[in-house]
Amino acid sequence: MDAGHRERQSLRAVDLGLAANTLLAALKSVLGIAGHSPALLADGINSVSDVVYLVVVRVLMIFARKPADAEHPYGHERLESIGALVVGCFVLATGVAVLLDAARQVWGLLSGGSDYAGAEAYALWVALLTMALKLGLWTLTARISRRTANPAVAALALDHRNDVLAAGAAAAGITLGRAGLPWADPAAAGLVALVILRTGISILRESSNDLLGAQPGQPMARQIREWLLGVPGVREVQEVRAHSFGPFLVLNVTIGIDGTLSVAAGDAIADEVERVLHDRVEFLRQVHVHYHPVGSAPAVLGARP
Repeated sequence: MDAGHRERQSLRAVDLGLAANTLLAALKSVLGIAGHSPALLADGINSVSDVVYLVVVRVLMIFARKPADAEHPYGHERLESIGALVVGCFVLATGVAVLLDAARQVWGLLSGGSDYAGAEAYALWVALLTMALKLGLWTLTARISRRTANPAVAALALDHRNDVLAAGAAAAGITLGRAGLPWADPAAAGLVALVILRTGISILRESSNDLLGAQPGQPMARQIREWLLGVPGVREVQEVRAHSFGPFLVLNVTIGIDGTLSVAAGDAIADEVERVLHDRVEFLRQVHVHYHPVGSAPAVLGARP
């Protein structure tokens, strides 16, 4: 996928999420209050936070499209990971707020300090509409995130999935509340909050790993080693390190070659290593290959810049 198409697909996912959440935030917040449903109102607050962070994420994604410059030689794609971090922070803060409010309302009911008697019927239909809409957005956004490897879009897909579960909990709470269990609606709001918190922590963990330069997982490292050991002249793969910049990777690999080879022969092997990696690793921006002599006394020691 070329960079322009990737950017358009990523912005499309964000714009669809922004439009849907703006509609749902207004609908759920107003009807959650009018329909006396704490669970629906909690879900509405979640959608309001979604609108705020999506505006921030969209701005960051626009700046991430800036080309590399002297101060940022690898480009600005890490702004996408910062966008994912923003998503995680907003999701986590929303979860805490909703959980505290749900706990307050449940305590009021159990202690006799509240006369809540259940939500209006239309609150249930709004919750079901939210489930259907978010299910479609989750499916579409997850597909785009797999194609683009954009961490901000991946975080958005997780949040859509979170909203499907949250709306389902709200629908269950509204139904039980109308059936004579008034504590079920605010309790469902509490369950919504727990789902929101779990999603926020997951997003923060993934985006922090990207920003801190976490190394590729074991499966990817093993695959790279297998590819390189198949390159003629490579005797060992001593080290594989990666730096991520958004979806793009910069690889540093150290290989062992016959110590009696000339520098020119070592360079030819390193060139082949670069070609293999560029052919097989998607979103690979740059490769640095270092080679060391192994198996005999070194005649030369070469390194690729």
